[in-house]
Amino acid sequence: MKALKKARKLIETTPDSSEARILSALVVALESEAPFPVNELYKLNYDDFELALELLQEWRLDRYYMSKVRLLDLSVQLGEMAKSETAATSAKATA
Repeated sequence: MKALKKARKLIETTPDSSEARILSALVVALESEAPFPVNELYKLNYDDFELALELLQEWRLDRYYMSKVRLLDLSVQLGEMAKSETAATSAKATA
């Protein structure tokens, strides 16, 4: 299985995990050509760190366009969910 599919599967099955959040942030940064703090990758366990490296290699090749689009969509959705949760928590704290 290719890294793009593995990352998508990890994000889909465990969207609340720190691994899913780190990988989805990496995907969004790669697609938007935004900076990504490399030290975030060191928070991953060894297998997920290797997955992130494989993801970087595949992204560079850009051969898996459709898989990349699905993974990016899922990662953006997860980012929006996290923002919504943070906003809701902040609203409750100030109320």
